[in-house]
Amino acid sequence: QVQLVESGGGLVQAGGSLRLACAASGSIFSFVAMGWYRQAPGKQRELVASITRGGSTNYADSVKGRFVISRDTAKNTVYLQMNSLKPEDTAVYYCAATEVTLQQAWGQGTQVTVSS
Repeated sequence: QVQLVESGGGLVQAGGSLRLACAASGSIFSFVAMGWYRQAPGKQRELVASITRGGSTNYADSVKGRFVISRDTAKNTVYLQMNSLKPEDTAVYYCAATEVTLQQAWGQGTQVTVSS
């Protein structure tokens, strides 16, 4: 079972930036896709951004133009660069890896808090 460890969360003022990192215990090429999800209090978990094995990316409409997902295959790490942060971006952010069986492995989550 792959282990995913997120880092980089914290408290930032509106308009600021953060970069999240998700380090996988194995090769990220073993997954068909990796993604970042978030869950705000009282809300359902939602997909924020994803990147496929082939490098295609996908973003939620709410973060397009502000967030960028990328990867470093040598470090088996996926990043989420978050710019122009808004208070509504406040949530616990989770990294997920989708296997060929379509099962997903999840990290423990990292808190992002954006103050107004």
